[in-house]
Amino acid sequence: MPEPLAPDDDHRRNQQGEGEQWSQLSFFREEENLAEEGICSSVTTTAVDGVGTGTRDHSLRRIQDMYEEDRPRQRLAAYGPKALSTAELLSILLGTGHHSTGLSAIDLAHSILGELSQAGEDALRRLQHLSMEELLVMRGVGPAKAAIVVAAIELGKRAFIQPTPVRTRVDDPNIAASLLSHDLMWETEERFAVLMLNVRHHFLAKRVLTIGSQTETLAHPRDIFGEALRHRAVRIIVAHNHPSGALEPSPDDLALTKQLLQCGKILCVPVLDHLILGDGKFQSLRQTTSLWQEYPQENTGEDHSSIHEP
Repeated sequence: MPEPLAPDDDHRRNQQGEGEQWSQLSFFREEENLAEEGICSSVTTTAVDGVGTGTRDHSLRRIQDMYEEDRPRQRLAAYGPKALSTAELLSILLGTGHHSTGLSAIDLAHSILGELSQAGEDALRRLQHLSMEELLVMRGVGPAKAAIVVAAIELGKRAFIQPTPVRTRVDDPNIAASLLSHDLMWETEERFAVLMLNVRHHFLAKRVLTIGSQTETLAHPRDIFGEALRHRAVRIIVAHNHPSGALEPSPDDLALTKQLLQCGKILCVPVLDHLILGDGKFQSLRQTTSLWQEYPQENTGEDHSSIHEP
């Protein structure tokens, strides 16, 4: 069964650290197999999550000239990934600096994060969606470094998303969100998907029905239920993503949910939930709205439990 995701719970938001436990890949060394070159400009980084916190001065000459306990790899081994800043984690992936620009690995990591945040956007969010082509235009980033960063980000996403075992029973919103994460969670455009189940709530199929812009997508009840009927599904869960990561439903989201609940009752294909996903979190509209009390679904068929009830 897929690993449950963390719902969008204010009590859990602050538990997520900046660091992700990505392993360093050691391939594509090419021209970047030079010594850790470059003189560091005065750079400071601050660790997070309460382990090894405080300002650390990286204004020494090279990483190899730092005190050993201050080097990112040694700090990772000693304190774990959550103790490192985003720049320190990125510097471990980069491995070396850039000799022609005089940047150490940490300098280069700060330079990349600075470029990503120039437009006022969150640098880490931008990093999640960067392509190799976008990284290659940055100062000091060659094919080897770009490949390692992109591969590490993809590896982190895949580790977050668990494969779907055959005949998975979808009796919890965490399971439904996990099944839909690969198609919705980190997409930069809004997507609308339907999860189709049999009478025992076993997973049958999933489909992304529409792809919209960064702020909106369209889905029509006839397309949603048409897809369900083609797969002989008797239960459905619908979902879409918010690329911004804000999970509050819009008026359009609520209006569509009402339509679907009304159609589901008429067609005897209950709509079990409507999920909104984004930025590693999700929200269940069944748990956070009164729509299912206003438009109760038919309790038909075998083994129809009170799925997704708060």
